[in-house]
Amino acid sequence: MHLTGLALGMAIAIAPVHAQSLDDLQRGRDMARQVCAECHAVGTRNLRSPNPYAPSFVSIASTPGMTGAALNFILHNYHRRMPNFIFSDDQTRAAIAYILSLKR
Repeated sequence: MHLTGLALGMAIAIAPVHAQSLDDLQRGRDMARQVCAECHAVGTRNLRSPNPYAPSFVSIASTPGMTGAALNFILHNYHRRMPNFIFSDDQTRAAIAYILSLKR
């Protein structure tokens, strides 16, 4: 009985985190299509970016060792060929969730 209660408690505790993650994923995909797609291939079908210097999001996500922390660093630091976007914490979290969801 105790294990059942523990399992139920864990499921309840995890549910809001999972729901937030799904929300982040959707918002990240929407943001990628609106802001990033001008230069990057942001989906999974066409992996050729409009800007030949901009890697596809699948390529970024599939880079060995790519993590949320690494993407956070990338999104908040200047790149020679990337515009200097200023993302809120929510936008950053959403972009990271979406990009990492494309990992192959």
